Amino acid sequence: QVQLVESGGGSVQAGGSLRLSCAASERTFSFYSMAWFRQAPGKEREFVGRITSVSGSTYYADSVKVRFTISRDDAKNTVDLQMNSLKPEDTAVYYCAARKSSNLFRSSDSRSYNYWGQGTQVTVSS
Repeated sequence: QVQLVESGGGSVQAGGSLRLSCAASERTFSFYSMAWFRQAPGKEREFVGRITSVSGSTYYADSVKVRFTISRDDAKNTVDLQMNSLKPEDTAVYYCAARKSSNLFRSSDSRSYNYWGQGTQVTVSS
């Protein structure tokens, strides 16, 4: 199993920044694609972005492009989500997720991911 532990959540004012981190226990972390999702109260889980294993290619939802950046450090088995210019609508519980790189299902579908963190709350106030 792959265990994911998230950190970095908190409360900020609109326009501020936060950096979330996800640490994985898996020794073969470099062979997994990693993604971030978020879920606001009363809404479905929403895709934020993902980063692939070998190529490190990133892909983001339109709502967070330019403002958010995903990076990974395979030596440390971590993946980060840098969030800038935060807006109140970014308020949600943020989850990191992992799946094997061989999974060819569309990366924005949460059902394709096998492992999940417990989530960390991000609150953005006006």
